[in-house]
Amino acid sequence: MKKASKVFYITFVLIILTVAFGVIAPELFEKVTGNIRSFIDTAFGWYYLMLMAFLLIFTFIIIISPYGKIRLGKDADRPEFSTISWISMLFSAGMGIGLVFYGASEPLSHFAIQPATAEPGTDAAFKEALQRTYYHWGIHVWAMYGMVALSLAFFQFRKGQPALISSTLKPIFGKKMEGPLGTLVDVLAVFATVFGVATSLGFGAAQINGGLAYLFGIEQSYAAQMTIIGVVTILFIISAWSGLNKGIKYLSNTNMVLAITLLILVLVLGPTILILNIFTETFGAYFQNLIGLSFQSAPLDAENRSWLNSWTIFYWAWWISWAPFVSMFIARVSKGRTIREFLIGVVIAPTVFGSIWFAAFGTTAIDIQKSGFDLTAFPTEQTLFAMFSEMPIGTLMAIVAILLVSTFFITSADSATFVLGMQSTNGSLLPSNQIKILWGIAQSLVAAILLSVGGLTAVQNTIIVAALPFSFIIILMLIALFKALNAELKLIKPKK
Repeated sequence: MKKASKVFYITFVLIILTVAFGVIAPELFEKVTGNIRSFIDTAFGWYYLMLMAFLLIFTFIIIISPYGKIRLGKDADRPEFSTISWISMLFSAGMGIGLVFYGASEPLSHFAIQPATAEPGTDAAFKEALQRTYYHWGIHVWAMYGMVALSLAFFQFRKGQPALISSTLKPIFGKKMEGPLGTLVDVLAVFATVFGVATSLGFGAAQINGGLAYLFGIEQSYAAQMTIIGVVTILFIISAWSGLNKGIKYLSNTNMVLAITLLILVLVLGPTILILNIFTETFGAYFQNLIGLSFQSAPLDAENRSWLNSWTIFYWAWWISWAPFVSMFIARVSKGRTIREFLIGVVIAPTVFGSIWFAAFGTTAIDIQKSGFDLTAFPTEQTLFAMFSEMPIGTLMAIVAILLVSTFFITSADSATFVLGMQSTNGSLLPSNQIKILWGIAQSLVAAILLSVGGLTAVQNTIIVAALPFSFIIILMLIALFKALNAELKLIKPKK
């Protein structure tokens, strides 16, 4: 058994203290975290925009550079997983529940409730809604995950370092990363992971409950959500116990089958020609406007700036807070691939699939909204099911959606327990089942306790606050990575 490190104990204490604060004084907790988040949105919004844009630029530089030929592992290593399984796994860990939760509701919100710049309900708002959604879930996000994961995978598999965030900073700080400074970096990564995943589990439980309420009249209540979290916790612990090659791999493949099935049903049974035309135009416009979107900070437009704070800057901080977990998992399943193959797969495949998904679900929801059925009257967790109620075989699609949220729920939590285990056992690539199960139960308890006090908003605020210091770590990781890659090229060249 790989023993728990100091990171495990320190983070556990911090999590207990944070949750206790949320339970004892929920209003104060939300107020304090909300005030800090508002300050970060206002003072650091430009910084998040610049960081995500430059991460995307660096990603493409590395893809076309000689670095792309370097293998993530020894020269003789080859991928452990097939390309299909690999893409399924990184996709399931990356943003699974979010796709189902926001698939219809985010484009609908940008169209009918609060567009970024257009008038609500107009054709301009329709097109803008999809472009902005692609932007929030697309190429920037996956470039950021890709660069953090590349750094982790390179140092783990090429250089034989432990699977820790702190290990990637050794080219800059050397042995200091094996002391208190390294512990601080890893504690921050674990803390962000636990709260990021706990929030996702809270969303997942709320949406499963919303779907069951809409379909079968099961009451939307805390008790129902606790039952859902309890059942899913048992399932993902079983999956985590079975290991990476069985549980996560098979469930991720199942996710992709269910997701593609649901996507095809919406494409066929929704306004098919409209979806295809809207996707073609808005996906092209998204890339055409990519530079402008990337740097838009609306300094002279208070209303638009407020929108950017609520959506774009919130998303950038949200994804950064998820980076330790998602990127470490992506790195773990990517051994043996070349850097070029790795980055192209991580950035392109999820961006294209996610954009098609939002085009299908968003266009269908907006089309139903325009027909006179007000989907905005439903809470976010029920928007998708209300949309299905207006479509042929809607009940069947709703059942598939509930199954999909459940399997995404399991794979996200399962992947997170694996990553948390790695981060809290000195970087072991095979953390013990006891550690994984302990983290699994902890994640579910955090989600359950914070749901009980209505604290998901406060948790979102907390992880956005945690994202700011981690964003500085990402910059240091990039500097260390470029330094190490340059040294690696010098080692390779004499062999030619």
